Amino acid sequence: MRILLIVFGIIVFLFFILIFPIISFYNTAISKREAIRSQFSQMDVVLKRRYDLVPNLIQTVKGVAIQEQEIFLKIAEARTRYGSATTNEEKIKSANEIEGLLSRLLLIVENYPQLRSSESFNKLMDELSGTENRIAVERRRYNEKVREYNMFIKTFPNNILANFFNFKEEPYFEIISVERETPKVNFEDLKGEKK
Repeated sequence: MRILLIVFGIIVFLFFILIFPIISFYNTAISKREAIRSQFSQMDVVLKRRYDLVPNLIQTVKGVAIQEQEIFLKIAEARTRYGSATTNEEKIKSANEIEGLLSRLLLIVENYPQLRSSESFNKLMDELSGTENRIAVERRRYNEKVREYNMFIKTFPNNILANFFNFKEEPYFEIISVERETPKVNFEDLKGEKK
């Protein structure tokens, strides 16, 4: 009987020394990964808001900046890629592409003073500006969750268990530098339109 108690005591001791930390690691890693997914969903809502604003902005600009078809086409293609993205990485890449193209579009808009005086354009720009601010906040929150998770699975001895349970590093939502070429506007065409 005494041997059974000793064996039982050893089993309980080993459970707490070996198994309990593994269970604790696994549950914490799952919790942190789900926090990342939840935060990405929050950011996705705001990105969707920008996604929905873009067509209205393009329609407003198209009426004045007819010769800027290339940028409109690129934005439409980027929106399509964002809409069909299935992974966070694809959505991040598409969102960054849209952001870069919108920056180029805003550079183009500066060459059209009649557009900047439009009430509907200014309203859309205010909405877009607010949306961009919300995206920045959500991006920061998302990246903080990613940092916490990645640090958790990379530190010793968690990295051993992370490899065993196949927990992978999550990507940050970083702003990538998009090539921004100065838009070429032919002011002679604009003079011809005013006649």
